[in-house]
Amino acid sequence: MTEGPRKAGSSQPLLHQKGEVIQEFGTVKQFPLGLSHDARMYSCQRLNKTLADTRILHDLYKKFHWAMRGATFYQLHLLLDKHADEQLGLVDTLAERVQTLGGVAVGDPRHVAEITSVPRPPDGVEGVPAMLSRLLEAHEIILTEARQGAARAAELGDDGTNDLLVSQVVRTGELQTWFLAEHLVDTPLVRA
Repeated sequence: MTEGPRKAGSSQPLLHQKGEVIQEFGTVKQFPLGLSHDARMYSCQRLNKTLADTRILHDLYKKFHWAMRGATFYQLHLLLDKHADEQLGLVDTLAERVQTLGGVAVGDPRHVAEITSVPRPPDGVEGVPAMLSRLLEAHEIILTEARQGAARAAELGDDGTNDLLVSQVVRTGELQTWFLAEHLVDTPLVRA
């Protein structure tokens, strides 16, 4: 089906548009931020890695929230949903920081899957302890990389990235890790 000529002032949307890439992923444009190109490049690369891992962690929380089983179903169902919401907030904050530095935030789920370090779980459902252990493993990956990234960002004078990684990514991750790990303590649910 071909479209005829458009009249001026037409309300017909211009559909099926494609465009040139105006900024490549892995580049930064110059903004007057008082940060060197190298500092902004480093921070964008680190933040995009953390962003990819955090997006996967969010999705793991949602998957496991839906797949909860057993005597603690209700409590864990609610807890995992709360943690997923908090991770989703971090996703947006991380992406906005990349854009603020002049970079391009990783956005396509296929690209996220290419650069994440978080291992893929089975497509099916594992037992509750295994699901919680996978979440803890993902948190540890993110926490380790966030601490390293924050230290280097501080060395490069990027206080904004350092602050984001420490005050939001690390603190949120540590608190969530604590809540999850305490569910893996081997104590009976009810005393006999």
